[in-house]
Amino acid sequence: QVQLVESGGGLVQAGGSLRLSCAASRSILSANVMGWYHQAPGKQRVLVATITRSGERNYADSLKGRFTISRDNFKNTVYLQMSSLEPEDTAVYYCNADSRPIWSSWGQGTQVTVSS
Repeated sequence: QVQLVESGGGLVQAGGSLRLSCAASRSILSANVMGWYHQAPGKQRVLVATITRSGERNYADSLKGRFTISRDNFKNTVYLQMSSLEPEDTAVYYCNADSRPIWSSWGQGTQVTVSS
């Protein structure tokens, strides 16, 4: 498995931008897929975006065009660039490294709060 540490969350006004980072304890190439998920209060954790080892990206339909996932294999870091943020984007954002069925790792999450 791999340890993941998210950073970059905070309080931002609607329409603003944030870039989240997810630093891994070892090579992110060890995972088949790296991803970002978010969980709003009282709701389930849901997919935001994923990126495969080869760089193929997938986004939640509602977020296409506003969020961009990227990876730096040399820095063992995955990023989530978030733009045009809305109050509905307020949630805890979690990083995931997925090599199921063998293993899957989660970070501790970083809070993003968007004020109206």
